[in-house]
Amino acid sequence: MIRRRLLKTLVIVNPNSANGRTGREWLDIRAALFDSIGKFDEAATTGQGHATELVRKGLGDGAERIISIGGDGTNNEVVNGFFDGDQPVNPEACLGFVPRGTGGDLRKTLGIGRDPANWKAVLSAAKTRAVDLGLCEYVDHTGKQARRLFVNITSFGIGGLVDAKVNQSTKVFGGRVSFMIGMLRALAIYRNQPIQLTVKNDDGSIVMDESMLINNVAVANGQYFGGGMWIAPRAEIDDGLFDVVILGDLSKAGMLLKSGSLYKGTHLATPKVRSCRGSLVEATSDSEVLIDMDGEQPGRLPISLKVLPGVIKLIVP
Repeated sequence: MIRRRLLKTLVIVNPNSANGRTGREWLDIRAALFDSIGKFDEAATTGQGHATELVRKGLGDGAERIISIGGDGTNNEVVNGFFDGDQPVNPEACLGFVPRGTGGDLRKTLGIGRDPANWKAVLSAAKTRAVDLGLCEYVDHTGKQARRLFVNITSFGIGGLVDAKVNQSTKVFGGRVSFMIGMLRALAIYRNQPIQLTVKNDDGSIVMDESMLINNVAVANGQYFGGGMWIAPRAEIDDGLFDVVILGDLSKAGMLLKSGSLYKGTHLATPKVRSCRGSLVEATSDSEVLIDMDGEQPGRLPISLKVLPGVIKLIVP
């Protein structure tokens, strides 16, 4: 029998994920993980941005496989640790997941279940797939220009306000309920915002260049956001393109009526919803329009986003 070489593995644990259950259940998770992949090193995050530092150092020290244990925000930080500026720290390294977050939107696109039997099987099989990332430039909360990678979806409009409301509250009720409560709180105060939106292809050809009023715009690499909304059902995580889904000048009542179709992925054919594809997206506004990036709220418009095709290897079913 030919034995597969064990990869040097670093596990990044967010003990606060799943409303703190990950920390409380870590001994059981650790045992299941060892049963799946064998020996590994581990490091726990202690605050915002710490996962990025831990991953970057681990890869620099020779780690060949990173396992992210947390939610979409943790996954975003981990992905950013694979790069130092524009350069991959270790181009051959791969990334796997143990889903433990509130929303769990990335895992839905990748087809990884929450049940330990599912994610153990995925990690044991060790099948990898090179997927795209998005590079986002925006204005952070201090007013400075910032750059960040994302793996799932970046949106702007009410999505950024929903994130702020969700992250200010308990997530004890789980992803869908937490985000629905956040949506209702955001709807109570949100007003549709004027933006200038431009979508282009790599060759410079313009797909869309319009001024518009928007409820939200999702620039999608993956398919799900907001705790299970199937916002971009046609998106492919390795096609070199964003699916840009525009929820236009919807009223509060219209947004509530569309919430069911957003979870079912049937909203694209309804009035005031449009979609297109492109590899470069830019948006500006004279108003304060907040950003949602992989479930976190890092800043506001103006924003520019571009696809980085096939730059990271994910362990997938």
